[in-house]
Amino acid sequence: MKYLLLGASALILTACNSASISPSKRSDPSSLAAPSHAYSQADYDYLAISDPEKMSAASKRALARNYHKNEEWFGEFRHENLFGDFAFDEDVSRRDPSKVLKINGVFYTWYTRTTGETKGFGTGDPDAKVFPWDHAEIWYATSKDGYHWQEKGRAVAPGQAGQFDDRSVFTPEILAHKGTYYLVYQAIKAPYLNRTKNTVAMAYSSSPEGPWRKLDAPILTASDTGEWAGTQDNHFLVKSQGDFDSHKVHDPTLLFYRNKFYLYYKGERMGERKTAGGREIRWGVAIADNPQGPYIKSDFNPITHSGHELCVWQYQDGIAIVSSHDGPEKQTIQFAPDGINFEIMAYLPTVPSAMGLVESLDKNAHPTAGLEWGLYHEYVIPAGKTWMSGGNQIKRFSFQSQYYKPSRNSDELTHNESN
Repeated sequence: MKYLLLGASALILTACNSASISPSKRSDPSSLAAPSHAYSQADYDYLAISDPEKMSAASKRALARNYHKNEEWFGEFRHENLFGDFAFDEDVSRRDPSKVLKINGVFYTWYTRTTGETKGFGTGDPDAKVFPWDHAEIWYATSKDGYHWQEKGRAVAPGQAGQFDDRSVFTPEILAHKGTYYLVYQAIKAPYLNRTKNTVAMAYSSSPEGPWRKLDAPILTASDTGEWAGTQDNHFLVKSQGDFDSHKVHDPTLLFYRNKFYLYYKGERMGERKTAGGREIRWGVAIADNPQGPYIKSDFNPITHSGHELCVWQYQDGIAIVSSHDGPEKQTIQFAPDGINFEIMAYLPTVPSAMGLVESLDKNAHPTAGLEWGLYHEYVIPAGKTWMSGGNQIKRFSFQSQYYKPSRNSDELTHNESN
């Protein structure tokens, strides 16, 4: 397996030996030079450390970060094409699939759907499509086997002119709770500029087919901190950056956890800088007693210092995540016994983009059972074009654990059985 070694200046997070985490069993994360009595001879043997009294900085990092632990979390992603309406269509962009719900034997997913060419900023046309998720709607599709998908139609459209969501609605996630379905998604108010701050919105319905009723106001907004420098439409020019989510609140993911509603999200800061792992990206969480809010941002935000699109699921009494493409801890699986304090469990050679997990899987069967299969999006970039002007298609992933095999009682038929 390929390991992503973090830079020496990166924040040291220690992993735990199992999902049942006892603070007394954790390594002390405050020092690379942890005392030798904290480790066994088997630990040293695993990492090929011959003399614990003479260790390099690399060996100390390996011990402190538990590179020799958590084998039950290791594995690799695999990828497959889908059929029906989810086969690639150069005229339609489908991206950001939500969780997959199984309802009366049928799989459902919600996603961002757009048409038309992306022009980018600076065209002089305020209506020009600036990103692949601009001028978007939220649609849904169904499948009987997880491979062949039928597009059913629009679930949520942009609002009327002047409303907070009048430009675009996109990147949906779904929660089914006590007979009601809650869609959370990003929303943009026109005009769409580099400095535009987005919001997180919600719609709800008693049926996965709709109709969907929107809330009148966003449930989450970017912080009011930070200050732009000058009037140029440039999001890198600031007098002060502000909080981790002073510019954008993206990729909302709603879970019912510990009798409250946890809204995990990605924050982006005004004047975005670089970190040891690339882009300055962090996640936060906002918590509510009721599904429609109000959502209060955690005092412990940010709760990660890496990750792009969210992939979050409950495992036993904690929360597991896949940190994907940005930051010094990108391409890792992490776990928090309290849903807040995440520690690295495994390093991954690759991570699919914008993963939507299957809710009906038995996520407690083993640490990565929630990743058994799901949906993700992939960019299709023709020669001579960029990621912005290319297309998107929804595909299927599976996770091949090194220690567990998928159950024969899985939700759906295998690909060979379905044809």
